[in-house]
Amino acid sequence: MAQIAWLGKKSPFCGNVSYGLSTTEALRLRGHQTHFIHFDNPRLPESAAASLLANDPDVSLPYLVKSQVYTIPSPRAQRELRESLSRLKPDLVHASLTLSPLDFRLPDLCQQLGVPLVATFHPPFDAGLRNLTAGTQQLTYQLYAPALARCDRVIVFSKLQAEVLERLGVPANRLAIIPNGVDVERWKPAPKGISSFVLQRVRQRLGAQRIFLYMGRIATEKNVEALLRAWRLISPEGCRLVIVGDGPLRVTLENSYNDAEILWWGYEADLETRVALLQCAEVFVLPSLVEGLSLALLEAMASGTACVATDAGADGEVLDEGAGIVMSTQGVTTQLRTLLPVLRNQPVLTRELGRMARQRVLDRYTLSRNIDAIETLYDEVMEATPMAA
Repeated sequence: MAQIAWLGKKSPFCGNVSYGLSTTEALRLRGHQTHFIHFDNPRLPESAAASLLANDPDVSLPYLVKSQVYTIPSPRAQRELRESLSRLKPDLVHASLTLSPLDFRLPDLCQQLGVPLVATFHPPFDAGLRNLTAGTQQLTYQLYAPALARCDRVIVFSKLQAEVLERLGVPANRLAIIPNGVDVERWKPAPKGISSFVLQRVRQRLGAQRIFLYMGRIATEKNVEALLRAWRLISPEGCRLVIVGDGPLRVTLENSYNDAEILWWGYEADLETRVALLQCAEVFVLPSLVEGLSLALLEAMASGTACVATDAGADGEVLDEGAGIVMSTQGVTTQLRTLLPVLRNQPVLTRELGRMARQRVLDRYTLSRNIDAIETLYDEVMEATPMAA
């Protein structure tokens, strides 16, 4: 079994955090020793903090700014990372890249220490460059490409994402396409005839209406306002739109769209409550302008929820051939004005879409399949990279 130094995020909650926590938990269950190195300023005196970190299998790196999107480390973070890796002596470093200046220094640092480096590259994209947000994300890919080319392997979530990086100069033999995966025993339809306390509590708060759900960051690239505009124009009778999440646009949008049939749930930290929300939802809508491969989408699919998403990133590939409804990133409000009444009026259709969505996850996107591929990749990289003496 391998000893892995995992560099990633534990907060604030986002897809990167979910990816890191679920993957490291699964690796531990398979017998690997993992050390989670993440940005978290110790709230202790300097001497006490140093003593704590010296004995902690997980390591906290100091930061100046941390958000769901990016992290700015403190000036001493690089030194502490080097010292931590020297002390831990891992077989491999796996960096779930956090959009931090430290990301660009990792290849040199790992090469100096003689430790192979695997990176997972999360930033969303739209290969079609159909909007301003997609252009901004393309710039992120251009900035990262030289550093990614120097990693031993780079995990991406789809062939489309790999093609974008290849065009920017990352060698094809450095890229490994390993789609996200979800725990299908955790994310699943509610058992018939069984209702947990959490599920009952969530159903009580949601009310008796049919639930259409968005779960994720409330930010420009997620295009939540397009969904809100369509909902206000249609006002589907007997239905309720639930917005779960937080982000820079939440207050503005909540003030503008405070309609009675829109429930602003807010950020939800409790995992079992998030599971229950998806089990209660009839339709999950993801109107993003750019994406990677949305974990929230996979979780909704595994829960047996009918899914509607744009073709940003790999999400269209996930839902193709009948596993869901795929929209273009252009004209999302117009498309939803047509789709929402159909989904409201055709409950048989939404049930069938939910069934097919779960089957698609079982066939392609389980966490166990994801971890199998990561373990195989680790073996290949470690065999090809002799450890420093």
